[in-house]
Amino acid sequence: MVDYDPFAEETLQDPFPIYRRLREESPVHYIESLDAWAVSRFQDIWDVSLDTEHLTVTQGTSTPFVLTKSLPPFRNLNHMDPPEHTVLRTQIAPFFMPNRVRELALRMRAIVNECIDEFVDRGEADIVGELAQIVAIRVGCLVVGFPEAEAGRLVSLVKRFMARAPGAQGLTPDGIEAFGEMCAFLGEIADRQRDYKGESRQPIDAFLRLADEGLIPQEEVGQHLALLLVGATETFPKAFANAVVLLGRHPDQRAELVADPSLTPGGLRECLRLGMPTQYLLRVVTRPFELHGQKLSPGQAVLLMYASGNRDDREFEEPDRFDVHRLSRRILTFGHGTHRCLGAFVAEMEGRLMLEELLRRIPESEVDEAAGARDVADFIQGYSALPIRFAVAG
Repeated sequence: MVDYDPFAEETLQDPFPIYRRLREESPVHYIESLDAWAVSRFQDIWDVSLDTEHLTVTQGTSTPFVLTKSLPPFRNLNHMDPPEHTVLRTQIAPFFMPNRVRELALRMRAIVNECIDEFVDRGEADIVGELAQIVAIRVGCLVVGFPEAEAGRLVSLVKRFMARAPGAQGLTPDGIEAFGEMCAFLGEIADRQRDYKGESRQPIDAFLRLADEGLIPQEEVGQHLALLLVGATETFPKAFANAVVLLGRHPDQRAELVADPSLTPGGLRECLRLGMPTQYLLRVVTRPFELHGQKLSPGQAVLLMYASGNRDDREFEEPDRFDVHRLSRRILTFGHGTHRCLGAFVAEMEGRLMLEELLRRIPESEVDEAAGARDVADFIQGYSALPIRFAVAG
């Protein structure tokens, strides 16, 4: 029987062989040390993501909160169930919908090119630190309403919050401190905008209005903004770095995207399927139910194994094969159901524009995977630095 431990070194370094065994041998797998269940098949994850009758997010959705209990759950959209969640998300979601994202596309493309300008004549770059991370925080500021002048401090707080100590589970003491600083600082940023009384222009305005109307406590505004900040700055750079790696491993398919940019959205989707950084998120059982003959009990955690589901051969033909022409009708990269990633359309636009401009301006490059630095925390994995080298145009 397969033995799965999300914190084991072999899992952190290469989880996909273990995921394959889980899907085949134990699709609803009990992790005794955590009193938790790992759900690894695509359709099961899809269905469980819709189940608000037996599962809750109010105790958190990531391991530091649910499994290790190293920090009490804090309230934001990710930690609310319907109907409360529905009321708030309805007010915030319009700022992340396709129409608004398309309105920002010209500015987003300009941000991408401003970053590429800084290294295109140098012949080398760190695709995370010099492109993806900068674009992510600047676009996050643009979409959410954070002041761009504070971008450096905001990224630093997120990195401290997400840092993990080798061999330890959960948040570090500095990570807990950083989270408190983050919420307080974001609350201060929101307070600077309290005098504005017009129509909501950005999510910060909407959260302030919700607080003024008594729908959320004033002290929660910073916590809601922290969710948007972490979502905007942590996973996207890792996802884009994985896309660069995949295209570097398949130069023939990269050349196809260079020759025909109309293939970029589909190519990006394939990169997001195979290279998603979020290995899983969690729910907690509130009412007993059965899945594949296993009895799940109240209080137990359920790991929704997104990265495993995205490689399930029940959903995808030859799921481990990279193919920019693949037409996947469903992927789990942005989750599913009530808590599907609020910034999915933003991330897709960012990724498309970055791939288009990077491949237009640097059509051929060598990806130095060995010199890259990878974060291998239990539920989010990916590159924090990834060098590329390329010929400088004469």
